[in-house]
Amino acid sequence: MKTFVNRVFSCSLIVSLLLAIFAVAVPAQKSRLQDATRHASDAAQTFTEIMNVREKAIPKELLDKAEAIAVFPGVVKAAFVFGGRGGQGVISKRIRKGWSAPAFFNLSGGSFGVQIGAQKNDYIFLIMNEEGLKGLLKDKFELGGEAGVVAGPVGREAAASTNPRLNAGILSYSRSKGAFIGAALKGVVISPDNDLNEAVYSMKASELLLAKPMTLSEMPAGVRIFPRTLARYSIR
Repeated sequence: MKTFVNRVFSCSLIVSLLLAIFAVAVPAQKSRLQDATRHASDAAQTFTEIMNVREKAIPKELLDKAEAIAVFPGVVKAAFVFGGRGGQGVISKRIRKGWSAPAFFNLSGGSFGVQIGAQKNDYIFLIMNEEGLKGLLKDKFELGGEAGVVAGPVGREAAASTNPRLNAGILSYSRSKGAFIGAALKGVVISPDNDLNEAVYSMKASELLLAKPMTLSEMPAGVRIFPRTLARYSIR
């Protein structure tokens, strides 16, 4: 009888522990999905705002040649002698008739000099070829390093100057206080946020971007807004 009671008690304890773990895991998973939704939505909104100002938007000729697009909205740049920047964003790879599920990445960087203040910038990167894309799939990728990075042209009149720039692996842009310009960034490090990627997709960023593409219906509902937004402006 005593053995039976002990077994019942042990089973009850195990069930209680499993329920407790489940109770903690479900809210954590929900929170991570909310983070993913926020990053995808912010990136989509930033890209839409920039492309809707046609006189200063990214030329469609370049968008149509890009193999992947990265958007990092609201990156905080702060400095007091030592400077730095940090933010989160998403990258989608071009697929047939659309764009892949967005992978989540972090952006960081530092500087040194006589400087003080803080501001928020939006960054967009067009990855123009396989070399640029391979660089981003590393654990840590510094712009201005292995793949060529140049300031991207903007506006309708920029089409004539785009051909020489296609040799660059990445075209970079920034927006600060409403002004959207090509920006030759150096010392900026892009690295995958694989804690978030694995929480959302059960895959690392490199696995997600190299795997068989998900359909929109297979993606988590909250992240679909980013590939849908890119498809409004470029599809092939």
